[in-house]
Amino acid sequence: MTRFVAIGECMVEMSPTDQPGHFRMGFAGDTMNTAWYLRRLLPETDSVDYMSAVGTDAISASMTDFLADAGIGTSCIARRTDRTVGLYMIQLQDGERSFSYWRGQSAARTLAQDAEALQQALSAADVAYFSGITMAILPPEDRSRLLAALSAFRTAGGEVVFDPNLRPRLWGSPDEMIAAISRAAAVSDTVLPSWEDEAAWFGDADPLTTARRYADSGVRTVVVKNGPAPMLLWDKGETSHHLPAAVTAVVDTTAAGDSFNAGFLAGRAKGATLAQAIRAGAELAAKVIQSRGALVRT
Repeated sequence: MTRFVAIGECMVEMSPTDQPGHFRMGFAGDTMNTAWYLRRLLPETDSVDYMSAVGTDAISASMTDFLADAGIGTSCIARRTDRTVGLYMIQLQDGERSFSYWRGQSAARTLAQDAEALQQALSAADVAYFSGITMAILPPEDRSRLLAALSAFRTAGGEVVFDPNLRPRLWGSPDEMIAAISRAAAVSDTVLPSWEDEAAWFGDADPLTTARRYADSGVRTVVVKNGPAPMLLWDKGETSHHLPAAVTAVVDTTAAGDSFNAGFLAGRAKGATLAQAIRAGAELAAKVIQSRGALVRT
């Protein structure tokens, strides 16, 4: 039995339909997307919990009901009477997406206020998963509190998995983002970056540079995602390249990386080799980007 806890923000998602000007409401968010796919991929003996915070209004209740109905544990979700949940809208052009956000009163920004709650959530887990977006939405003192809890969890034998998921618009400055991402990597065992983003903000010349930089932070395993190009695996100093799965037509790249992460983590939990786990992640991501929205029932 493997126990996962994903940490971050779930939001209301408004995704375009085939009818122009019409949108479908759902719930999504980078770490929640991974948790949703993980729950579908793993056997019932494994558990997937979500750690976040929501309001006490109707839409917050609908969100937690959605998570529970998907089989995702909600006991680590705090309720805030003075907050609600964030919302984002997807716009698509030739399969590529852009986003508009409304998240100023998001309760998830408070998810790391309580050190005891963090410790309690992590004490029941084997694997903790978080992202650069998780870090970005938190006040600086809460980021430090989360990283301290994850460091203690790792020291006690837990595995920490981190997707940098660089979103500069969420940060006060690029320097703040780069420093926080580097701090997060330093408490992680596995990092799952996307090379295009890393090249843009860290100046990495190639995926190997990205992998080495994270390895220098103490990360054991790095999988550098690279869109339609081969992915790079760094594991304890050994490197290898892995092809993505074939795609007939890209419809919507929303959750491409999130679903890859889920396929990869599920593969590892089931005892697959790293190469097999990467293949599982690539195959799931290929299915997801050929449909609309973040959560695709494959």
